[in-house]
Amino acid sequence: MNDVAATRVSGVSAAAAERVSAFLRAVYGWMCVGLGVTAVVAYAITASAAVVQTIASNHLLFLGALAVELGLVFYLSARVQSLAPNAAMLLFLLYSGLNGVTLSVVLLAYTGASIATTFVVTAGMFGALAAFGSTTKRSLAGAGQFFFMGLVGLILASILGLFWQSDALQFLISVVGVIVFTGLTAWDAQRLKHMATELPEGRSGAYAIVGALSLYLNFINLFLILLRFTGGRRS
Repeated sequence: MNDVAATRVSGVSAAAAERVSAFLRAVYGWMCVGLGVTAVVAYAITASAAVVQTIASNHLLFLGALAVELGLVFYLSARVQSLAPNAAMLLFLLYSGLNGVTLSVVLLAYTGASIATTFVVTAGMFGALAAFGSTTKRSLAGAGQFFFMGLVGLILASILGLFWQSDALQFLISVVGVIVFTGLTAWDAQRLKHMATELPEGRSGAYAIVGALSLYLNFINLFLILLRFTGGRRS
């Protein structure tokens, strides 16, 4: 009887582990798809001087794209429980494409070599942090709340920086930004692993997309901050 019970427990554990693995594969897979869409769109836009000029010179268009992006992030996060997986996928791809549009203007200020180097560095840091968050036995919940509050402060400081041009403030924002997004990456990786064990059967689709969005945002923001630190500007 004990052997039968042990076999059942082992089978349940194996099934739970497979569910977690499948969920995380979907999360990281969709994150990579989102990054790929952003890169392709940004590259296509930078290849056309006319399109770049239109976006850069039309502030309303640029701000409108940013507003739509922000709205999509809030909508996906708020409606994850009721969104169909296909709808969540389309919205995530739309967000990734729009982000490619807005990033194309920023990336034009840097050389291609520095962008590629910074991307590789960011990918290495992100991978190490995600692996740490997924494997550590220590709970990062408390640290996650701290980093989230740091994110709120970072947003407020960035808004202040729009009106008060200060090199010292910009440097401080960059340093805090690296700390905040490295911490959030590890915390999100652990949070998503725990989420996978609690999701109802068959309900992982939209949650995987929103989880991918969280990691995508961490990656993009970390990349942009590191690019500001190390990127070589075009002459």
